[in-house]
Amino acid sequence: MVGELKRLPGIGRRSAERIAIWLLQHPKADAMALAGALEKAREQVGSCPRCGFFAAAAGCPVCTDPKREEHLLCVVEQATDVVPIERSGAFKGRYHCLGGRLSPLDNVRPEDLRIDGLLRRIEELDGDVEVILALGADVEGDATSNYLAELLRGRGCRISRIAQGLPAGGGLEHADELTLVRAIEGRRGVGEP
Repeated sequence: MVGELKRLPGIGRRSAERIAIWLLQHPKADAMALAGALEKAREQVGSCPRCGFFAAAAGCPVCTDPKREEHLLCVVEQATDVVPIERSGAFKGRYHCLGGRLSPLDNVRPEDLRIDGLLRRIEELDGDVEVILALGADVEGDATSNYLAELLRGRGCRISRIAQGLPAGGGLEHADELTLVRAIEGRRGVGEP
């Protein structure tokens, strides 16, 4: 059990041992319920074919919400990046998860990302669309943002990028809610001073 727990991100040997001991010895621990919940999630939760966020059989909770602003798209690297933005409450539009970021060293090219789906969504909206690039503030995030900004120019949409304030080299999953609120509210157009 310790070996499997160590495979989880952020869990080292000592933490894995503590978790395993707690699951085996604590009277309130229900290892079988945990195993069942993990198995059920693995079977029932997938990727939304439209936006790439987590979805169950009933659909993606963001794409199926009629109260969301249809013409406001926030582009993120991974589905996990949606969670902290949603927790902040600062964004009421829709998302598009790229499934990664451009990284020549890792051999990740534009065709490896969900960029075609983003372009189709913008064409389908056919109107006043704002695309917010909420990608990491590191070299790969900047490269991906610049690539997308260049690709989206002339497609009838406004392009903005979340304001900086996120730690350099860090991802959205490490940002607190206030930082995300300020980043979303302080976004600026790409190519503007």
